[in-house]
Amino acid sequence: MRAFLLGLMGLVLLAAPVRAQDAPDVIATVAVTRDGARWTADYDLRLDRPAFAFVVSALMREGRRPWRPDRWTVQTPGVEISRVGNYDVLKSTNGRALPRRIRIAMRPMGGDLEAEYAPSLVFSDGAVALFSEQFDLIPLDNAQAALDLPADLNGVQLDGGLTQVTWRDRAGPVMLHGRRERAPTAADAETYVLFGSPGVREGPAIATVVDPNLPVWLRDELEAFTPRVMALYAERTGPRRGERPTVMVSWSGPTDSLSSMAGSVLPNLIVIDFEGEGVLDPSPQVLARARWFLGHEAAHFWLGSQGLRYEAARDAWITEGGADVMAVRALSTLDPAYDAGEELQREVDDCIDLSTHRGVASAGERGEHRAYYACGAVFWLVMEAAAGQDVFGVLSGFMADNADGVLSRSEWLDRLDAVSGDPSLRADIERLLDQGDPDPAVVIGRLFQGAGVPFDMVAGQPQLI
Repeated sequence: MRAFLLGLMGLVLLAAPVRAQDAPDVIATVAVTRDGARWTADYDLRLDRPAFAFVVSALMREGRRPWRPDRWTVQTPGVEISRVGNYDVLKSTNGRALPRRIRIAMRPMGGDLEAEYAPSLVFSDGAVALFSEQFDLIPLDNAQAALDLPADLNGVQLDGGLTQVTWRDRAGPVMLHGRRERAPTAADAETYVLFGSPGVREGPAIATVVDPNLPVWLRDELEAFTPRVMALYAERTGPRRGERPTVMVSWSGPTDSLSSMAGSVLPNLIVIDFEGEGVLDPSPQVLARARWFLGHEAAHFWLGSQGLRYEAARDAWITEGGADVMAVRALSTLDPAYDAGEELQREVDDCIDLSTHRGVASAGERGEHRAYYACGAVFWLVMEAAAGQDVFGVLSGFMADNADGVLSRSEWLDRLDAVSGDPSLRADIERLLDQGDPDPAVVIGRLFQGAGVPFDMVAGQPQLI
């Protein structure tokens, strides 16, 4: 049986850490260089500190382990990278101030992180894309101070300033924000920087950078379907912000017994990695799944990356569940043969499993990020029914009312109160968010009944009609 692993990761970096106003503009510079097969990151620190935490320190999705030990090797004597709390920490071995210049050898590899952008995308022709923010540092008074850093840095005020990165490839220019330059320099770029060239295909609605070994049908589908689904979103919710987007797609090969689609969204950029023998051919099931996946990622240009974003990572159910339902509604419009019921029932079933005796809001701490998607979709179904509008109509209202671009949990629930006139709906959703329930199926059944979502209870489980 083939496994469909969907790493839908547009749920981070939707609000950046806040730097202290009196902090220096740049606390470190780093030169990232590729010289053939040799990769290095040369840091020049501008503060005398014994330790710095790396902002991008999420665990690997597979195995829940740190990713840097397999990919980064510190070559400067007296310096090491250790795991302290939720963060990888660059620290001196003697507790004194780090040397100002530090060299790290890198080995870019594929693989997804939990609720974070993959550090690198590796293309089959040797091209590599690096996530720009993986080099960012937070100065610490000592390594153990990393224990005091919250796991979610959204909106958190941090001491220190920016990490400025210069990108070089001895073989030629690199691509940053759609432009190729010899040695571009940036801080807070929030993008992927491409070394090498799988080739850029220019289209009127999107540009694509596609692994040359990606199955042809997938390349054709993403180039044809992504503009269609984005046009539908624009028609139903209003135009997206930003310039023409780029879709960057890597291919991790035809791994046996696997069908994997992992993706994330940054400003004007969708990043996708496909893997597995299950996506070699466009069976009806795989085609529908691929279109739904593209629909979810594209939705984040309206609800997520460049549209409304959540206030804190614990509220990722707003953007992830909303994007799931947007994709379902879009496919139902664009493909009359699409079975929306199967996808939505999967959301209900997964939400029940993932909110039994545990709250959805804390799912990220357990590595159960799927709860944000599944239960978020359930909550959006309740909102649709209570409002008498589909997700696009509800989202349009939120976009009109939230000039700051942030859709908080309280604002979402306040809208539910207003359209339903039933405070019990809010109470049940907050119960699932904050603590879960011994029998979430009963709670979801109450939500569906109160809001008017068509369903039956079958063997104690809500089944959508």
